[in-house]
Amino acid sequence: MAARSKARKRAFQILFEADQRGTTVQNVLADWIRHSRSDDRQPPVNEYTMQLVEGYAQHVSRIDDLIADYAVDWDLDRMPVADRNIVRLGAYELIWEDETPDAVAIDEAVQLAKEFSTDDSPSFVNGLLGRFKELKPSLRRDEK
Repeated sequence: MAARSKARKRAFQILFEADQRGTTVQNVLADWIRHSRSDDRQPPVNEYTMQLVEGYAQHVSRIDDLIADYAVDWDLDRMPVADRNIVRLGAYELIWEDETPDAVAIDEAVQLAKEFSTDDSPSFVNGLLGRFKELKPSLRRDEK
C-alpha cells in the first residue's frame, strides 16, 4: 500500500475513533502520537496523516454542513459512522488539499468505503464526493 494511502487510512481511523469516543480528532491524534512513542508495536503517525487530521479539524463545521446539505435522504447522525467519517476526510482532501488530484481523493475515499463499510457505501461516497467536486470552486469561494 502506498504511503499516502496508509496515511489516509490512519487519518480515517482517527476520525472514526474520535466520532465513537465523542471527543475531538486532535485528542485522538495526540493519543496516537503518544502511544507510538511509548509502544514499539505502534507505528509512528506520519506527516500526511497529521496534515489530514489537522486540516479536517480546521474545517469540521463547514464539512458537516456540506454533508448535511448534499447527502440526499441522509441525516448526518443517522449515516453509518464509517461512511460519515470517510466522506468527512474525503471532503477535506478534495476541497482543501490542492496537491491531491480530485480523482485521487475520491478514489481513495471509495477504497476506504469498500474496506470499512457496507456494499452500498462506495457508490454513496463516490456520488457525494463527486457532487462536491462539481461544486468545489463555489464551495471554496463561499468560505472566503
